[in-house]
Amino acid sequence: MQLVTFKDSAGERIGALLRASNEIVDLAAAAPGLPRDMQGFIAAGPAALATAQAALAAGRRIPLASVKLLAPMPRPAKNVFCVGKNYHEHAREFHGSGFDASAKEAIPELPIIFTKAPTSIIAQGETILASLDYTGSTDYEGELTVVIGKGGRGIAKADAYQHVFGYTIINDVTARTLQHSHRQWFLGKSLDTFCPMGPAIVTADEVGDVTKLRLVTRVNGETRQDALVSDLIFDIPTLIETMSKAMTLQPGDLIATGTCAGVGIGFKPPKYLKPGDRVAVTIEPMGTLENLVG
Repeated sequence: MQLVTFKDSAGERIGALLRASNEIVDLAAAAPGLPRDMQGFIAAGPAALATAQAALAAGRRIPLASVKLLAPMPRPAKNVFCVGKNYHEHAREFHGSGFDASAKEAIPELPIIFTKAPTSIIAQGETILASLDYTGSTDYEGELTVVIGKGGRGIAKADAYQHVFGYTIINDVTARTLQHSHRQWFLGKSLDTFCPMGPAIVTADEVGDVTKLRLVTRVNGETRQDALVSDLIFDIPTLIETMSKAMTLQPGDLIATGTCAGVGIGFKPPKYLKPGDRVAVTIEPMGTLENLVG
């Protein structure tokens, strides 16, 4: 199932996206007992998902063009968790760019975890405000993002996928000069509008083998990033095990798994985003997350 958060005159709520017909099934109308927000829906567990699936056939369909699509998780309870330098070629690319103030080695020995502020989240089709980056060094990073379903602490790698609700796409937009100057990544990655997310959360059962997914990022139609999820240095079970050793993961937590080679700073000179650019990150079956730069 492909789940979205949308808004119209009846308010904000969740729905099931039918991409073939560009329609949304209004789950709040089809199954009034379900939570209306994505965080609550995920926390309600497998029973809520089963109820939603059963309601699909009889649910009212709304044309996608008639509603405002929001980020699937517009207001997560926590910061978005992110993983740095998690594709081999990107780790080398970033290390050689002169912007890596994190470590001496190119390939990390353990996962590098940082976060993005929830206030940076925007939806498919909304504008990335590069104008807010007073350093003029705004870059893109397409990333597959894990959505945690069943929470837990001390989750073993062998059990990790049992805790995955589904997947979405995040563009980990970054002000590179801020990232480097402050010797940490939070500020440079948390500017308002610097976390486009969406268009949907696709449940794990529909994705299947996540390692076979391909991530492609295009800027103004030019392919910049192209890699398989199987190229991750630290795979999804390793990330979940590592994080849950230190903290309790909760339903709705988001883990952006890292970006691949082809980011703007990998070019000489760097290809930073500028007003008027369009950035499109595609990972099927999640679709394409596309945003204008302003």
